Amino acid sequence: MKVQVVKVGGQVAEDPVQLQALLKGFAAMEGPKVLVHGGGREATALAGKLGIPVQMVEGRRITDAATLEVVTMVYAGLVNKRLVAQLQALGVQAIGLCGADGALVRSHKRPPVNGIDYGFVGDVDGVNADLLASLLSSGFVPVVSPLTYDGKGGLLNTNADTIASTVAVALAKRFDVTLTFCFDLEGVLDASGAVIPQIDAASFETLKTTGALTGGILPKITNALAAVKAGVGAVRIAKYDLKNPGTLIQ
Repeated sequence: MKVQVVKVGGQVAEDPVQLQALLKGFAAMEGPKVLVHGGGREATALAGKLGIPVQMVEGRRITDAATLEVVTMVYAGLVNKRLVAQLQALGVQAIGLCGADGALVRSHKRPPVNGIDYGFVGDVDGVNADLLASLLSSGFVPVVSPLTYDGKGGLLNTNADTIASTVAVALAKRFDVTLTFCFDLEGVLDASGAVIPQIDAASFETLKTTGALTGGILPKITNALAAVKAGVGAVRIAKYDLKNPGTLIQ
């Protein structure tokens, strides 16, 4: 069975026009599928309204107890249920989940890194693939928020890209899985602005060495290559409307 895992976050998740285009494209995908989402900008906005300081280190959110309450409200509540409702309107039998539901995504609290305590941030230990397989076989479409379960009754804030990758890898042990990361460009672009149709480990090293690829796209491709190495059939980095193939990572 073929299963498609799609990750949406950042600008796309918070722009109504882009998000509607993505959801329409996602709804049109045939067969079993999973949607993983972020929502960091909305969490930052709510924290500001509540007077809770936002601390970021290299793009990662320091999650103290108050911030954990905010991200739980935003990720597992506002953003997740909004996506579920919009997908239902498009005829998709969506079901919203966080990592604690059915112990879907288990994690441990990240230890301090280079003297930085990230607080209630989780690093993934495992995914309940049996639960996902059961839901998919019953016709449900899981919509997964970026909160994981510590096994001790607590929630941990976890990177959505990481959750999407680990969910895809877990499902790949029993299905033919494609993972798609959606953003606001047509794919991975070279220095001239043209879409690079395909990247593998060897060509990635060349693109980095020549300076054709720099910045924030590098960790995305690194994670994508790791997912392929771990068994995911293919990873795509594509525009949010899902109309074009984007860049295939193999």
